[in-house]
Amino acid sequence: MSPVQPETLASLVRTRRVLITVGAGGVGKTTTAAALGLAAAKRGRRVLVLTIDPARRLAESLGIERMSTEAADIDPARFEAIGYPLEGSLTAMMLDTKRTFDDLVIRHSSSPEKAKKLLENKLYQYVSTSLAGTQEYMAMEKLVAVKNDPRWDLVILDTPPTANALDFLDAPERLMQALDSATMKWFIEAFQTSGKLSLNLLARSAAMVLRGIGKITGGGFLEAMAELITELNDLFGGFKHRAAQVQRALRTPEVAFVLVTSPSPMSIREVLYFAERLEEHSMARGAFVVNRFRTSPKLAGVTIPARDIDAAIAASGITLDDDAAARLSKAHADAESLASLDARNARALTSTNGIPIVRVRELASDVHDLKLLSQLAEMLMFGGI
Repeated sequence: MSPVQPETLASLVRTRRVLITVGAGGVGKTTTAAALGLAAAKRGRRVLVLTIDPARRLAESLGIERMSTEAADIDPARFEAIGYPLEGSLTAMMLDTKRTFDDLVIRHSSSPEKAKKLLENKLYQYVSTSLAGTQEYMAMEKLVAVKNDPRWDLVILDTPPTANALDFLDAPERLMQALDSATMKWFIEAFQTSGKLSLNLLARSAAMVLRGIGKITGGGFLEAMAELITELNDLFGGFKHRAAQVQRALRTPEVAFVLVTSPSPMSIREVLYFAERLEEHSMARGAFVVNRFRTSPKLAGVTIPARDIDAAIAASGITLDDDAAARLSKAHADAESLASLDARNARALTSTNGIPIVRVRELASDVHDLKLLSQLAEMLMFGGI
């Protein structure tokens, strides 16, 4: 029997059903998600890139005006034009948190009438977008929904920066805790079958607090809140069951996380912490991507005498300042020092049990068009640097 080959980022792109990119802000996570999607489409997979980050960069990298909440197929002629034809397809979509929540309400309400009543509640619009964990949980819901959509072979989810991505892991529990809290139960007990809020049913201290709130906001606010919470409670069983399904889906062998970082010590520490959290949640850590990795100059370790630089400048016929040789020599030494620092920082990732590490060298400019994105895609597939 031949030995099992270790996974690489390229093999994850070829075989997994879902890849989730996570990382701190400003490390190139969104661009990495787009590049992975492009690399997969190049190799024949039908890819959906889904983002819950409304930044324009993903759209710009893919050559479209803006991300939409509707699935938008990227015109294959764009890739033909840059000499990077796709054997598969590439689609992009941005999460619509409220629409996803609305779909859950309709699906899990005990009747169409109850669903309509909740959707028309004047506080629902705020709660459906701002309740703790809502955005992250709805991203998971949307991910699971599109994961099973036969139109795509691979779904790549681009998450917010790491602090929010950690919320992403805990979102089902946080949302369930919010819906099952003591405050929610107070309102449900006080909201009688007549549909009126009765403070007589509450403990004296709680009733006093709510009466105080009512003086500020008006009784109609409390009535609307009580009605909203009662209707949400009607959905609680469906939400709880669905949250468990979502959590199980993220632990299947079809799913892997791609952890994106820069070589800076702070970003490395943050991504290692996230990797630990994934392990605690029994979720697959697929690969690390270290962006903007500075490499040693071709003559690393070689001291070039200033007189040799002077001679080279003279032979080139280029007129430079008198101290150009000294400054070039220093720039060479600085580049070598920075490359050594990046290599030393990135070594902290090698302790993570054989998870592949792809180092992407620092590019001359930001990735802002399809040509540069395709170059990044190939670097990622062939191990970087």
